Amino acid sequence: MKNMNLMGNLTQWRYISSAISIFLMLASLTIIGVKGFNWGLDFTGGVVTEVQLDRKITSSELQPLLNAAYQQEVSVVSASEPGRWVLRYADTTQSNVDIAQTLAPLGEVQVLNTSIVGPQVGKELAEQGGLALLVAMLAILGYLSYRFEWRLASGALFALVHDVVFVLAFFALTQMEFNLTVLAAVLAILGYSLNDSIIIADRIRELLIAKPKLAIQEINNQAIVATFSRTMVTSGTTLMTVGALWIMGGGPLEGFSIAMFIGILTGTFSSISVGTSLPEFLGLTPEHYKKQVISDTP
Repeated sequence: MKNMNLMGNLTQWRYISSAISIFLMLASLTIIGVKGFNWGLDFTGGVVTEVQLDRKITSSELQPLLNAAYQQEVSVVSASEPGRWVLRYADTTQSNVDIAQTLAPLGEVQVLNTSIVGPQVGKELAEQGGLALLVAMLAILGYLSYRFEWRLASGALFALVHDVVFVLAFFALTQMEFNLTVLAAVLAILGYSLNDSIIIADRIRELLIAKPKLAIQEINNQAIVATFSRTMVTSGTTLMTVGALWIMGGGPLEGFSIAMFIGILTGTFSSISVGTSLPEFLGLTPEHYKKQVISDTP
């Protein structure tokens, strides 16, 4: 009786969490459409300059001088060596500012190199990044369609879209810079979430074949219980790694780490809730995986 109550509560929890996920997904799409993204210089074009200063100089000392000289927010990121900084700013009429003269109050300045990313290159990067995301989704769709019956595959696919939309909505809402490292994180999230969804979907398929008389709600609940510990351990250890990267990776990896952190959380949630509930609502039954018996008689 206690086990039946637990399974009933799990079914109720799946339905409620799925409804919440759909609502939040619609809200996320609205946020993306209204606010848009704060595209980084990788996509919009701009100037990247690398300078060498005294190792005691901090970014808080560099930022005010650069912002005043270029009349815009200048990205100041620490490079691989102490005292070495990477400066990023839009290519405007202020791009002819003498950096050495601007930073002269802080001591001796050595300009190591300067590169310019034109708007056309940035546009091509944005198009190629979007194409990479589309190709990845189509490849995943093809794999899921081959591996599972379409109702079960739809749950895994919707979970993937759910995770990506959540990450994109976060960057649209906070207006954090969306650059190539964030795009790489989005592609990595697709792979991580897919792995989680396939583990649960595989278990559902096994139970559909092994226990054809069991109700689909019970099969989904049993699949979640059977894979729950594995999912929590995998997600927990991955979150620890990404958390360490977030804390210790510094500015260059901040966007990547935050995107991965959100993607892992939503990926775990969606695989359990949306990934199992949608096939159920689409009418998945054990009959769709019933083994065909071939008679030896003519």
